[in-house]
Amino acid sequence: MMLSLALTTLRHRAAGFAGAFVALFCAAALVCGCGTLLVTGLTGTVRPERYAAAPIVVSGDQDVHSVEDKGKGKVKEKSKPVADHAWVPASLADRIAALPSVRAVATEVTFPVLLPGGPTGGSWGHGWESAPLSGLTLAAGRAPSGPDEVVVDAATAAGLRLSPGSTTAARTASGTLTVHVVGVTAQGFDSQASVYFAPDRARRLAGHDGLVGAIGVFPAAPSAADDVRALLAGTPTVPAPVVRTGDDRGRVEFPDAANAQVRLISMGAVLAGTSLLVALLVVVGIFGLSIQQRQREIAVLRAVAATGRQVRKMIGGEALAIGLAAGTLGATAGLPLGHWLHGRFVALEVIPANLPVVLSPFPVIAAAAATLLAGWGAARVSARRATAIKPIEALGEAELKPPRLARTRIAFGVLATAGAVTLTALLTALHSDQASTPACFVAVLLWCTALALLGPLVARAGVAVLGLPLRASRVGGYLAAHNLRAGAHRLASVVTPLTLLVAMACTILFTQTTVDHAADAQRERGNTADFVVGPRVPGTAAQALAAVPGVRTVTRVLHTQARDGLTKRSAQAVTPERLSDTLDLGVTAGDLGRLTDGTAAAADGLGYRLGQRVRLILADGTPAEVTVVALYGRGLGFGDLTLAHSLVAAHVDVPLDDELLVRGDGRGAGPTRQALTAALHGEPGLGVLERAAAVQSSQTRVSAQIGYVTLGLIIAFVAIAVLNTLAMSISDRRNEFAALRLTGATRRQVRRMLGWETAASVAVATALGLAIAATVLTTYAQGITRGTAGPAVPATTLALVLAGTTALAALGTWLPARTTLRALRARV
Repeated sequence: MMLSLALTTLRHRAAGFAGAFVALFCAAALVCGCGTLLVTGLTGTVRPERYAAAPIVVSGDQDVHSVEDKGKGKVKEKSKPVADHAWVPASLADRIAALPSVRAVATEVTFPVLLPGGPTGGSWGHGWESAPLSGLTLAAGRAPSGPDEVVVDAATAAGLRLSPGSTTAARTASGTLTVHVVGVTAQGFDSQASVYFAPDRARRLAGHDGLVGAIGVFPAAPSAADDVRALLAGTPTVPAPVVRTGDDRGRVEFPDAANAQVRLISMGAVLAGTSLLVALLVVVGIFGLSIQQRQREIAVLRAVAATGRQVRKMIGGEALAIGLAAGTLGATAGLPLGHWLHGRFVALEVIPANLPVVLSPFPVIAAAAATLLAGWGAARVSARRATAIKPIEALGEAELKPPRLARTRIAFGVLATAGAVTLTALLTALHSDQASTPACFVAVLLWCTALALLGPLVARAGVAVLGLPLRASRVGGYLAAHNLRAGAHRLASVVTPLTLLVAMACTILFTQTTVDHAADAQRERGNTADFVVGPRVPGTAAQALAAVPGVRTVTRVLHTQARDGLTKRSAQAVTPERLSDTLDLGVTAGDLGRLTDGTAAAADGLGYRLGQRVRLILADGTPAEVTVVALYGRGLGFGDLTLAHSLVAAHVDVPLDDELLVRGDGRGAGPTRQALTAALHGEPGLGVLERAAAVQSSQTRVSAQIGYVTLGLIIAFVAIAVLNTLAMSISDRRNEFAALRLTGATRRQVRRMLGWETAASVAVATALGLAIAATVLTTYAQGITRGTAGPAVPATTLALVLAGTTALAALGTWLPARTTLRALRARV
């Protein structure tokens, strides 16, 4: 009976439930979109391009492994991907070729080659002997044989207008070469540019004596893969060789794909969880407002002998019906949203283009189920007070507005406040983005949850403060002050999503500006060079600059990653000679002058100590053991670790230096930019910048790109919730507006009253939102910068956030008010 009553209620109060439907629809779409990213990270595969024609590929292990003792004889093996290609001994190719089940093998070396006008990333050189791995054939010209001859793939040739007989410059780690194009392949690649040299020349340019990046195996029998595995099982090399087949070959060709999948997994999980929490908070508020509007109806049902259980069943049935419809439609709409998110990340180069999105039914099912449960739970929680009290009390509370807050609600509000305070304080002890950013957003949600629970008390306090200025307007402001005081619950339902909008927007935008500002400040103070040369600088450029009269020190800087166990560390590799001339890392202990191939310097706060022996895994999987000889305080600007350039350069895919730091000898006028530029005449594309200009031109980090795209969707969702809440709040006040019109109030005066109410709501929400954001950002900055900087809040960005919130609230008030007042013309 109560379920049929629920369906009847939905049919006759469709407008009242529209807000809940829209909120649940958006929540399901957002959760499904983030879930699609999660599934792509878990099950997605990277299609091979250069290895597409080789059924079997042998390469070094692209993962770092660790065995964790779980106790009671149980162990758990964990692994994390390394950043670059892992190489294997070239001698393995002959041993594999000798297997009876193997028809032929082909080896490959890979090294960066930058062509004028070509891509700055994803442009690689290879030996022509690796052409069979891709099934390449020549469309024009011949194979390279001389040291300055190359073949380019069809896509690169078309893009750069190269053909047999063309001459072009090619920047490599050894210097910039002049090469002659002698052939163009019939095939091209979608995600990379490939330049093929003669085999001996390619191996010299790669700089890995006796090693190859991959070995392609062409089987003569189905058992070839198993035979190769059996052969490699007894090969004690580090990294250990691994046999790849099928789509798994793509991981060898694109090592960053594994890191991209890890990013998608963590990103999808965090964002889906955050989206669900935001959705739950918003939906509870919308259902709570809906229950308030129906309080008289529920009281009448209780008075005619409906039990609290029956009323809860009716409300739960309404929520299930709305949740089922909204969840199903929203989750279905989440698939194109997930596809769009994937496309944005590809465009931002966060993930590779050849990691296609996986459109699976699992995110749809999970999003629909989560939305259904969230809506049902929100409705039951919102109806608890109205259905738990006695019928006569329900009738009394329906007329006495606002009702007093339940003790249980106050208790949960206090608990949420305690949790928010604890987590906010904990941010001071978190020093990495991976730990701080999720905790930061959860802290904001906890503060807003506490506000939602204690909202009427906060609203009454806000009205008490704003009562005097509101009365300055004799009609509109006077009416608004009395309405706000009498409708504190209604004000709280409007203030909560507005506060969440301001707090989330400020947190999303200003966590990144805080980190960037602190990092830029550390780099500016720590970079003591006169000039910076970059980017992608070959080793010959450093030699040319060192020979310029007046130059005392040229420090080569190469940025990379290393792993300490499974923990990823950002690292910079520098030439140690006279390092203090160009870099001041803010050494707090030890001596940076002791930096060599076997030592390292580490940032404060990471748990390292002087004299500690640390076993690192370099970017290509090669182990290296170093001793910590110095600790420094400017890790945010210069990375977690500082290593010797000679230790790192041979173990990265792109050994081109990111920048050269140049310092004069201090005598006379010193080197000029013109002199340094002239010394680089053989290296086109390099720039010479003043130190300050170089510091200010730092690029936005990947984490900022991710945050602005994905968490921006949460802000959009909250904005929709704000519009919903305002529309529901105003549409429920038809009788009140009609009474005002009957007592002589004009439509203009009613609109002014609503304007004053909206202004008060925005003022209270802005104050609360800024207070929450300021509190969380302050502790976040304290932790992430280790107390060296505070929050960085650009005034223009803050003004845009506040203006956008005000405009949104005004729009959410004006549209439903205009519709409601127009509908009253026939009645008044």
